[in-house]
Amino acid sequence: MSAQPSALSPELQRYAELDQRLLAAVKPIHILPTVAWPASLENRLIEAYGQGRFTLPEVNYQRPDLAATRAELAAIEAAAGNADPLGDYLARTAESWRVAAEMLEAVGTDGVTAPSITLYGKPGDPIPGSSRSNLDAARYFVELSDELGADLGDDDIAADIPAERLQADLAKTLDEFFGAGRIAVEVDGELTAKAAAGATRIRLRGGTSFSEYDRHQLLAHEAFVHSLTALNGRAQPLLGSLARTSPRVTATQEGLAVFAELMSGAIDIARLKRISLRILAIDMALNGADFVEVYKYFSECGQNAADSFHSAQRVFRGVPLVGGAAFAKDNVYLSGLITVHTFFRWALKQRRMDLLRYLFAGKLALHDVMSLEPYFVSGALVAPQWLPPWMQHAHGLAGKLAFSLFVNRIHMGKVQADELSPGL
Repeated sequence: MSAQPSALSPELQRYAELDQRLLAAVKPIHILPTVAWPASLENRLIEAYGQGRFTLPEVNYQRPDLAATRAELAAIEAAAGNADPLGDYLARTAESWRVAAEMLEAVGTDGVTAPSITLYGKPGDPIPGSSRSNLDAARYFVELSDELGADLGDDDIAADIPAERLQADLAKTLDEFFGAGRIAVEVDGELTAKAAAGATRIRLRGGTSFSEYDRHQLLAHEAFVHSLTALNGRAQPLLGSLARTSPRVTATQEGLAVFAELMSGAIDIARLKRISLRILAIDMALNGADFVEVYKYFSECGQNAADSFHSAQRVFRGVPLVGGAAFAKDNVYLSGLITVHTFFRWALKQRRMDLLRYLFAGKLALHDVMSLEPYFVSGALVAPQWLPPWMQHAHGLAGKLAFSLFVNRIHMGKVQADELSPGL
Protein backbone atom coordinates (compact mmCIF):
# COMPACT_ATOMS: atom_id res chain seq x y z
CA MET A 1 0.00 0.00 0.00
CA SER A 2 1.39 3.37 -0.98
CA ALA A 3 1.79 6.26 1.44
CA GLN A 4 -0.66 9.06 0.73
CA PRO A 5 0.82 12.53 0.13
CA SER A 6 0.22 15.01 2.93
CA ALA A 7 -1.33 17.73 0.78
CA LEU A 8 -3.33 17.08 -2.38
CA SER A 9 -5.55 19.30 -4.45
CA PRO A 10 -9.23 18.30 -4.32
CA GLU A 11 -8.99 16.75 -7.80
CA LEU A 12 -5.86 14.74 -7.00
CA GLN A 13 -7.46 13.64 -3.73
CA ARG A 14 -10.47 12.37 -5.66
CA TYR A 15 -8.22 10.33 -7.93
CA ALA A 16 -6.24 9.00 -4.96
CA GLU A 17 -9.48 7.81 -3.36
CA LEU A 18 -10.64 6.18 -6.61
CA ASP A 19 -7.26 4.48 -6.85
CA GLN A 20 -7.70 3.02 -3.36
CA ARG A 21 -11.19 1.84 -4.32
CA LEU A 22 -9.65 0.18 -7.36
CA LEU A 23 -7.04 -1.63 -5.27
CA ALA A 24 -9.73 -2.88 -2.90
CA ALA A 25 -11.99 -3.96 -5.76
CA VAL A 26 -9.42 -6.13 -7.54
CA LYS A 27 -8.39 -8.15 -4.49
CA PRO A 28 -10.63 -11.13 -5.43
CA ILE A 29 -9.18 -11.28 -8.98
CA HIS A 30 -6.40 -13.87 -9.26
CA ILE A 31 -5.81 -14.57 -12.92
CA LEU A 32 -3.04 -17.17 -13.05
CA PRO A 33 -4.02 -19.08 -9.88
CA THR A 34 -7.58 -19.41 -11.21
CA VAL A 35 -6.48 -20.98 -14.51
CA ALA A 36 -3.53 -22.98 -13.10
CA TRP A 37 -3.34 -26.78 -13.28
CA PRO A 38 -2.36 -28.85 -10.22
CA ALA A 39 1.27 -29.97 -10.27
CA SER A 40 0.24 -33.54 -9.38
CA LEU A 41 -1.80 -33.80 -12.61
CA GLU A 42 1.07 -32.40 -14.65
CA ASN A 43 3.66 -34.78 -13.20
CA ARG A 44 1.50 -37.83 -13.90
CA LEU A 45 0.73 -36.83 -17.48
CA ILE A 46 4.28 -35.76 -18.31
CA GLU A 47 5.42 -39.29 -17.51
CA ALA A 48 2.62 -40.80 -19.64
CA TYR A 49 3.22 -38.45 -22.57
CA GLY A 50 6.95 -39.16 -22.42
CA GLN A 51 6.09 -42.84 -22.93
CA GLY A 52 3.79 -42.06 -25.86
CA ARG A 53 0.51 -42.62 -23.98
CA PHE A 54 -1.67 -39.65 -24.98
CA THR A 55 -5.02 -38.73 -23.48
CA LEU A 56 -6.59 -35.32 -23.10
CA PRO A 57 -6.12 -34.11 -19.50
CA GLU A 58 -9.18 -33.65 -17.32
CA VAL A 59 -8.85 -30.33 -15.53
CA ASN A 60 -11.41 -28.97 -13.08
CA TYR A 61 -11.51 -25.28 -12.27
CA GLN A 62 -13.15 -23.42 -9.42
CA ARG A 63 -15.19 -20.69 -11.08
CA PRO A 64 -15.29 -17.47 -9.01
CA ASP A 65 -18.33 -15.26 -8.59
CA LEU A 66 -17.07 -11.77 -9.40
CA ALA A 67 -20.37 -10.01 -10.10
CA ALA A 68 -19.95 -7.54 -7.24
CA THR A 69 -16.34 -6.93 -8.29
CA ARG A 70 -17.38 -6.19 -11.87
CA ALA A 71 -20.08 -3.79 -10.71
CA GLU A 72 -17.62 -1.88 -8.53
CA LEU A 73 -15.06 -1.70 -11.32
CA ALA A 74 -17.69 -0.36 -13.72
CA ALA A 75 -18.60 2.31 -11.14
CA ILE A 76 -14.93 3.30 -10.73
CA GLU A 77 -14.50 3.42 -14.49
CA ALA A 78 -17.48 5.76 -14.84
CA ALA A 79 -16.37 7.97 -11.95
CA ALA A 80 -12.82 8.29 -13.28
CA GLY A 81 -13.87 9.40 -16.75
CA ASN A 82 -11.23 10.38 -19.29
CA ALA A 83 -11.13 14.16 -18.98
CA ASP A 84 -7.45 14.13 -18.01
CA PRO A 85 -4.57 11.62 -17.96
CA LEU A 86 -5.15 10.45 -14.37
CA GLY A 87 -8.81 9.78 -14.97
CA ASP A 88 -7.99 8.04 -18.23
CA TYR A 89 -5.38 5.86 -16.48
CA LEU A 90 -7.85 4.82 -13.79
CA ALA A 91 -10.67 4.19 -16.26
CA ARG A 92 -8.48 2.08 -18.56
CA THR A 93 -7.12 0.12 -15.60
CA ALA A 94 -10.56 -0.53 -14.10
CA GLU A 95 -11.86 -1.63 -17.50
CA SER A 96 -9.02 -4.13 -17.97
CA TRP A 97 -9.64 -5.66 -14.54
CA ARG A 98 -13.36 -5.87 -15.34
CA VAL A 99 -12.61 -7.76 -18.56
CA ALA A 100 -10.31 -10.06 -16.57
CA ALA A 101 -13.14 -10.74 -14.11
CA GLU A 102 -15.45 -11.66 -17.00
CA MET A 103 -12.75 -13.99 -18.31
CA LEU A 104 -12.33 -15.78 -14.98
CA GLU A 105 -16.08 -16.23 -14.55
CA ALA A 106 -15.99 -18.24 -17.79
CA VAL A 107 -13.04 -20.45 -16.69
CA GLY A 108 -13.26 -23.96 -18.08
CA THR A 109 -15.22 -22.86 -21.15
CA ASP A 110 -14.33 -21.34 -24.52
CA GLY A 111 -15.75 -18.09 -23.12
CA VAL A 112 -12.24 -17.43 -21.79
CA THR A 113 -10.83 -16.96 -25.30
CA ALA A 114 -12.43 -13.66 -26.36
CA PRO A 115 -11.66 -11.68 -23.18
CA SER A 116 -8.12 -13.09 -23.08
CA ILE A 117 -7.61 -11.82 -26.63
CA THR A 118 -9.03 -8.44 -25.60
CA LEU A 119 -6.44 -8.29 -22.81
CA TYR A 120 -3.43 -9.86 -24.50
CA GLY A 121 -4.04 -9.66 -28.24
CA LYS A 122 -3.85 -12.47 -30.79
CA PRO A 123 -1.06 -13.81 -33.01
CA GLY A 124 -2.35 -12.10 -36.17
CA ASP A 125 -2.31 -8.59 -34.65
CA PRO A 126 -0.01 -6.12 -36.44
CA ILE A 127 3.17 -4.93 -34.75
CA PRO A 128 3.05 -1.13 -34.17
CA GLY A 129 5.01 0.71 -36.83
CA SER A 130 5.22 -2.36 -39.07
CA SER A 131 3.22 -4.09 -41.78
CA ARG A 132 4.13 -7.43 -40.16
CA SER A 133 2.15 -9.28 -37.51
CA ASN A 134 3.15 -10.92 -34.26
CA LEU A 135 2.70 -14.23 -36.08
CA ASP A 136 5.15 -13.12 -38.79
CA ALA A 137 7.72 -12.21 -36.14
CA ALA A 138 7.26 -15.57 -34.40
CA ARG A 139 7.80 -17.47 -37.65
CA TYR A 140 10.88 -15.39 -38.39
CA PHE A 141 12.58 -16.17 -35.08
CA VAL A 142 11.73 -19.88 -35.27
CA GLU A 143 13.10 -20.11 -38.82
CA LEU A 144 16.21 -18.11 -37.92
CA SER A 145 16.82 -20.30 -34.87
CA ASP A 146 16.54 -23.44 -36.98
CA GLU A 147 18.88 -22.01 -39.63
CA LEU A 148 21.46 -21.20 -36.96
CA GLY A 149 21.15 -24.67 -35.48
CA ALA A 150 20.00 -23.39 -32.08
CA ASP A 151 18.94 -26.42 -30.07
CA LEU A 152 16.24 -25.98 -27.42
CA GLY A 153 18.04 -28.57 -25.32
CA ASP A 154 21.57 -27.20 -25.62
CA ASP A 155 23.96 -29.74 -24.09
CA ASP A 156 26.46 -26.99 -23.35
CA ILE A 157 24.15 -25.45 -20.75
CA ALA A 158 24.21 -27.63 -17.65
CA ALA A 159 21.09 -27.45 -15.48
CA ASP A 160 22.85 -28.55 -12.32
CA ILE A 161 21.74 -25.98 -9.74
CA PRO A 162 19.00 -27.37 -7.43
CA ALA A 163 16.14 -25.00 -6.66
CA GLU A 164 17.19 -24.79 -3.01
CA ARG A 165 20.75 -23.74 -3.87
CA LEU A 166 19.52 -21.16 -6.36
CA GLN A 167 17.11 -19.90 -3.71
CA ALA A 168 19.98 -19.12 -1.32
CA ASP A 169 22.09 -17.57 -4.06
CA LEU A 170 19.32 -15.28 -5.35
CA ALA A 171 18.36 -14.24 -1.81
CA LYS A 172 21.94 -13.08 -1.16
CA THR A 173 22.11 -11.15 -4.44
CA LEU A 174 18.74 -9.46 -3.88
CA ASP A 175 19.58 -8.54 -0.29
CA GLU A 176 22.69 -6.78 -1.58
CA PHE A 177 20.75 -4.90 -4.29
CA PHE A 178 17.44 -4.01 -2.61
CA GLY A 179 18.33 -4.26 1.08
CA ALA A 180 18.19 -7.16 3.50
CA GLY A 181 14.90 -9.05 3.67
CA ARG A 182 13.05 -6.84 1.19
CA ILE A 183 12.44 -9.70 -1.29
CA ALA A 184 12.02 -13.31 -0.14
CA VAL A 185 12.95 -16.20 -2.43
CA GLU A 186 10.89 -19.37 -1.99
CA VAL A 187 10.67 -22.83 -3.54
CA ASP A 188 7.11 -23.76 -4.59
CA GLY A 189 6.34 -27.32 -5.63
CA GLU A 190 2.99 -26.32 -7.15
CA LEU A 191 4.38 -23.61 -9.45
CA THR A 192 3.87 -24.30 -13.18
CA ALA A 193 6.31 -21.71 -14.52
CA LYS A 194 9.99 -22.01 -13.66
CA ALA A 195 9.72 -18.81 -11.63
CA ALA A 196 7.25 -16.08 -10.68
CA ALA A 197 7.85 -12.70 -9.08
CA GLY A 198 5.90 -10.26 -6.94
CA ALA A 199 6.92 -7.16 -5.03
CA THR A 200 8.27 -9.00 -2.00
CA ARG A 201 8.56 -12.63 -3.12
CA ILE A 202 10.12 -14.62 -5.95
CA ARG A 203 9.07 -18.25 -6.26
CA LEU A 204 11.06 -21.03 -7.93
CA ARG A 205 9.50 -24.26 -9.16
CA GLY A 206 10.36 -27.09 -6.79
CA GLY A 207 11.90 -30.32 -8.03
CA THR A 208 13.62 -28.43 -10.86
CA SER A 209 17.29 -27.88 -11.56
CA PHE A 210 18.45 -24.58 -13.01
CA SER A 211 21.44 -23.52 -15.11
CA GLU A 212 23.70 -20.52 -14.66
CA TYR A 213 21.92 -19.11 -17.69
CA ASP A 214 18.57 -19.55 -15.86
CA ARG A 215 20.01 -17.64 -12.90
CA HIS A 216 21.07 -14.72 -15.09
CA GLN A 217 17.69 -14.67 -16.80
CA LEU A 218 15.74 -14.82 -13.52
CA LEU A 219 17.64 -11.85 -12.14
CA ALA A 220 17.19 -9.78 -15.29
CA HIS A 221 13.53 -10.69 -15.91
CA GLU A 222 11.90 -11.47 -12.58
CA ALA A 223 13.94 -9.56 -10.01
CA PHE A 224 15.19 -6.46 -11.83
CA VAL A 225 11.94 -5.82 -13.72
CA HIS A 226 8.90 -7.49 -12.15
CA SER A 227 9.91 -7.16 -8.50
CA LEU A 228 11.71 -3.86 -9.06
CA THR A 229 8.75 -2.11 -10.73
CA ALA A 230 6.41 -3.46 -8.04
CA LEU A 231 8.61 -2.04 -5.26
CA ASN A 232 8.90 1.30 -7.04
CA GLY A 233 5.12 1.30 -7.51
CA ARG A 234 4.60 0.73 -3.79
CA ALA A 235 6.53 3.93 -3.14
CA GLN A 236 4.18 6.03 -5.29
CA PRO A 237 2.37 8.60 -3.12
CA LEU A 238 -0.64 9.08 -5.40
CA LEU A 239 -1.36 5.84 -7.31
CA GLY A 240 -0.91 2.71 -5.23
CA SER A 241 -2.22 0.70 -8.19
CA LEU A 242 1.15 1.21 -9.87
CA ALA A 243 2.39 -1.64 -7.67
CA ARG A 244 -0.06 -4.09 -9.30
CA THR A 245 0.28 -5.59 -12.77
CA SER A 246 -3.12 -4.78 -14.20
CA PRO A 247 -4.05 -6.79 -17.31
CA ARG A 248 -3.66 -3.75 -19.56
CA VAL A 249 0.02 -3.31 -18.70
CA THR A 250 0.96 -6.99 -19.11
CA ALA A 251 2.35 -6.55 -22.63
CA THR A 252 4.61 -3.68 -21.59
CA GLN A 253 5.74 -5.39 -18.38
CA GLU A 254 6.55 -8.71 -20.04
CA GLY A 255 8.06 -6.95 -23.05
CA LEU A 256 10.22 -4.85 -20.73
CA ALA A 257 11.32 -7.96 -18.84
CA VAL A 258 12.39 -9.75 -22.04
CA PHE A 259 14.05 -6.52 -23.24
CA ALA A 260 15.97 -6.53 -19.95
CA GLU A 261 17.21 -10.01 -20.79
CA LEU A 262 18.36 -8.69 -24.15
CA MET A 263 20.15 -5.66 -22.69
CA SER A 264 21.88 -7.67 -19.95
CA GLY A 265 22.96 -10.53 -22.19
CA ALA A 266 20.59 -13.03 -20.59
CA ILE A 267 18.77 -14.05 -23.76
CA ASP A 268 19.76 -16.13 -26.76
CA ILE A 269 18.13 -17.29 -29.98
CA ALA A 270 16.81 -20.46 -28.32
CA ARG A 271 14.91 -18.35 -25.77
CA LEU A 272 13.43 -16.28 -28.62
CA LYS A 273 12.45 -19.54 -30.30
CA ARG A 274 10.61 -20.73 -27.17
CA ILE A 275 8.70 -17.45 -26.93
CA SER A 276 7.86 -17.60 -30.62
CA LEU A 277 6.73 -21.23 -30.55
CA ARG A 278 4.14 -20.34 -27.92
CA ILE A 279 2.63 -17.74 -30.27
CA LEU A 280 2.48 -20.26 -33.10
CA ALA A 281 0.88 -22.74 -30.68
CA ILE A 282 -1.80 -20.21 -29.67
CA ASP A 283 -2.57 -19.76 -33.36
CA MET A 284 -2.78 -23.53 -33.79
CA ALA A 285 -5.18 -23.88 -30.84
CA LEU A 286 -7.39 -21.04 -32.06
CA ASN A 287 -7.56 -22.81 -35.43
CA GLY A 288 -8.69 -26.11 -33.92
CA ALA A 289 -5.62 -28.01 -32.67
CA ASP A 290 -6.26 -29.89 -29.42
CA PHE A 291 -3.92 -30.22 -26.43
CA VAL A 292 -2.22 -33.39 -27.64
CA GLU A 293 -1.59 -31.92 -31.09
CA VAL A 294 -0.04 -28.80 -29.57
CA TYR A 295 2.07 -30.95 -27.21
CA LYS A 296 3.36 -32.95 -30.19
CA TYR A 297 4.15 -29.70 -32.02
CA PHE A 298 6.39 -28.53 -29.19
CA SER A 299 7.98 -31.98 -29.00
CA GLU A 300 8.68 -32.02 -32.75
CA CYS A 301 10.30 -28.59 -32.38
CA GLY A 302 12.89 -30.02 -29.99
CA GLN A 303 11.45 -29.62 -26.49
CA ASN A 304 11.60 -32.50 -24.04
CA ALA A 305 8.46 -34.10 -22.60
CA ALA A 306 8.23 -31.86 -19.52
CA ASP A 307 8.88 -28.63 -21.42
CA SER A 308 6.48 -29.62 -24.20
CA PHE A 309 3.76 -30.35 -21.65
CA HIS A 310 4.30 -27.11 -19.74
CA SER A 311 4.33 -25.11 -22.99
CA ALA A 312 1.09 -26.68 -24.20
CA GLN A 313 -0.45 -26.22 -20.78
CA ARG A 314 0.25 -22.47 -20.94
CA VAL A 315 -1.78 -22.25 -24.16
CA PHE A 316 -4.75 -24.18 -22.74
CA ARG A 317 -4.97 -22.67 -19.24
CA GLY A 318 -8.61 -22.16 -18.34
CA VAL A 319 -10.06 -23.33 -21.67
CA PRO A 320 -11.37 -26.63 -23.14
CA LEU A 321 -8.63 -28.87 -24.48
CA VAL A 322 -10.39 -30.05 -27.65
CA GLY A 323 -9.24 -27.16 -29.86
CA GLY A 324 -10.69 -23.85 -30.97
CA ALA A 325 -9.93 -22.02 -27.70
CA ALA A 326 -6.80 -20.58 -26.09
CA PHE A 327 -5.51 -18.50 -23.20
CA ALA A 328 -3.69 -15.74 -25.07
CA LYS A 329 -1.30 -14.34 -22.44
CA ASP A 330 1.84 -15.75 -24.09
CA ASN A 331 1.05 -13.63 -27.14
CA VAL A 332 2.45 -10.56 -25.33
CA TYR A 333 6.08 -11.59 -24.86
CA LEU A 334 7.33 -11.11 -28.41
CA SER A 335 5.07 -8.21 -29.40
CA GLY A 336 5.85 -6.55 -26.07
CA LEU A 337 9.59 -7.00 -26.62
CA ILE A 338 9.44 -5.48 -30.09
CA THR A 339 7.27 -2.56 -28.97
CA VAL A 340 9.43 -1.81 -25.92
CA HIS A 341 12.57 -1.99 -28.05
CA THR A 342 11.00 0.49 -30.48
CA PHE A 343 10.07 2.78 -27.60
CA PHE A 344 13.61 2.76 -26.24
CA ARG A 345 15.01 3.60 -29.67
CA TRP A 346 12.45 6.39 -30.12
CA ALA A 347 13.23 7.85 -26.70
CA LEU A 348 16.95 7.81 -27.44
CA LYS A 349 16.39 9.53 -30.78
CA GLN A 350 14.31 12.18 -28.99
CA ARG A 351 16.93 12.40 -26.20
CA ARG A 352 14.27 11.51 -23.63
CA MET A 353 16.09 9.25 -21.18
CA ASP A 354 13.77 10.63 -18.52
CA LEU A 355 10.84 8.76 -20.10
CA LEU A 356 12.83 5.53 -20.01
CA ARG A 357 13.46 5.96 -16.30
CA TYR A 358 9.76 6.67 -15.63
CA LEU A 359 8.99 3.28 -17.18
CA PHE A 360 10.44 1.67 -14.03
CA ALA A 361 8.48 3.85 -11.57
CA GLY A 362 5.69 1.27 -11.33
CA LYS A 363 3.60 -1.09 -13.41
CA LEU A 364 3.07 1.20 -16.37
CA ALA A 365 2.07 0.76 -20.00
CA LEU A 366 4.04 2.72 -22.60
CA HIS A 367 0.98 4.94 -23.06
CA ASP A 368 1.06 5.80 -19.35
CA VAL A 369 4.70 6.90 -19.44
CA MET A 370 3.78 9.52 -22.03
CA SER A 371 0.41 10.64 -20.67
CA LEU A 372 1.44 10.77 -17.00
CA GLU A 373 4.68 12.67 -17.65
CA PRO A 374 3.27 15.98 -16.28
CA TYR A 375 2.62 14.28 -12.93
CA PHE A 376 6.21 13.06 -12.73
CA VAL A 377 7.37 16.60 -13.48
CA SER A 378 5.08 18.06 -10.79
CA GLY A 379 6.12 15.47 -8.19
CA ALA A 380 2.66 13.93 -7.80
CA LEU A 381 4.31 10.76 -9.17
CA VAL A 382 7.88 10.05 -8.11
CA ALA A 383 10.87 8.79 -10.08
CA PRO A 384 11.93 5.19 -9.42
CA GLN A 385 14.07 4.47 -6.39
CA TRP A 386 15.64 1.44 -8.10
CA LEU A 387 16.75 0.94 -11.69
CA PRO A 388 18.07 -2.32 -13.20
CA PRO A 389 21.86 -2.50 -13.39
CA TRP A 390 21.83 -2.11 -17.18
CA MET A 391 19.73 1.08 -16.88
CA GLN A 392 22.11 2.65 -14.38
CA HIS A 393 24.72 3.11 -17.09
CA ALA A 394 22.99 5.43 -19.54
CA HIS A 395 25.96 5.70 -21.87
CA GLY A 396 26.23 1.95 -22.28
CA LEU A 397 22.52 1.66 -22.98
CA ALA A 398 22.67 4.57 -25.41
CA GLY A 399 25.60 2.93 -27.21
CA LYS A 400 23.69 -0.30 -27.80
CA LEU A 401 20.55 1.49 -28.99
CA ALA A 402 22.45 4.02 -31.13
CA PHE A 403 24.17 1.15 -32.94
CA SER A 404 20.85 -0.59 -33.58
CA LEU A 405 19.33 2.68 -34.81
CA PHE A 406 22.01 2.99 -37.48
CA VAL A 407 22.35 -0.63 -38.59
CA ASN A 408 18.59 -0.96 -38.97
CA ARG A 409 18.91 1.40 -41.92
CA ILE A 410 20.94 -1.23 -43.76
CA HIS A 411 18.68 -3.32 -45.99
CA MET A 412 20.03 -6.86 -45.91
CA GLY A 413 18.29 -7.72 -49.20
CA LYS A 414 20.57 -5.26 -50.97
CA VAL A 415 23.82 -6.55 -49.45
CA GLN A 416 26.05 -8.66 -51.67
CA ALA A 417 28.51 -11.11 -50.15
CA ASP A 418 31.49 -9.70 -52.02
CA GLU A 419 30.79 -6.31 -50.49
CA LEU A 420 31.43 -7.76 -47.03
CA SER A 421 34.88 -9.09 -47.97
CA PRO A 422 36.39 -6.64 -50.47
CA GLY A 423 39.77 -7.46 -51.97
CA LEU A 424 42.88 -5.34 -51.54
